Amino acid sequence: MKKLSVLLLLSLCLSGVFGARAQEVQFDSTYTAPKERPINDYILVGVNYGVCVSNMYYSPAKHNRAWQFAPNYISVMFTKHSKMFDILPYFALTMGFAHSYEGFGFLKDPETGRSQTLDDAEQGQIEVFEIPALAQIHVDFHPGKLLANVGVYGGWRNSISRSGPHLDPAYANAFRPYENRWDYGLQGGAGFALMFDPVEIHFNALLRWSWSSLYQPDYASPYYYRYAYPIDIIASVGVYFQLTKRSGKTTGELRREAREIVYGTH
Repeated sequence: MKKLSVLLLLSLCLSGVFGARAQEVQFDSTYTAPKERPINDYILVGVNYGVCVSNMYYSPAKHNRAWQFAPNYISVMFTKHSKMFDILPYFALTMGFAHSYEGFGFLKDPETGRSQTLDDAEQGQIEVFEIPALAQIHVDFHPGKLLANVGVYGGWRNSISRSGPHLDPAYANAFRPYENRWDYGLQGGAGFALMFDPVEIHFNALLRWSWSSLYQPDYASPYYYRYAYPIDIIASVGVYFQLTKRSGKTTGELRREAREIVYGTH
């Protein structure tokens, strides 16, 4: 009788253990991980600082060109994120104001000891104020995102400084009558950002290709097309602030839900 009672007690204990385990397995099988919070159409404003490396593309071609380095690239950019086709949260428009530089230079020929010139200037630097407007594609991951930008810009060549042994001193810091002050062209590049909501740190590399020649193409001859198009590489780091909520429910959504709870949906 005692043996029978012990066997019954043991069977009840085992059934309880396995039953609890079965419930646990059943609970785990129905468990679903929380979904990532959707990315909102949020707004950013930021300040960038960087450097420019500049050169020009010429016709007629010029050799032994030297890239010119210029610090103090500064821009203030406003970015509005949107959903592509109202579904894909990978798109943004960014525009703002920038202060940068264009430039040119030539190396001396090792055989002759001479260098080519641009209207008797061996090197020069041009200060530019510009307004860029770019389309941006971003791919987000935690805690950052990858960025790709492409767009256009318009600007004004504010000042110039150039030098050379045969340069007319009157134009060392002044534009010639046939040189173009308005600047415009294509700009694009890539980068990445680190996000610590509501602050983002952006690292970008941009290629800027001017479509406005430094001088008018026919100033020397009515029969030959001459040009000098600036090409610049810009590397920058920026600090951005999220003006609206990046992910999760926005303030407007929370207010709407609270209003529906109090007053109903009708």
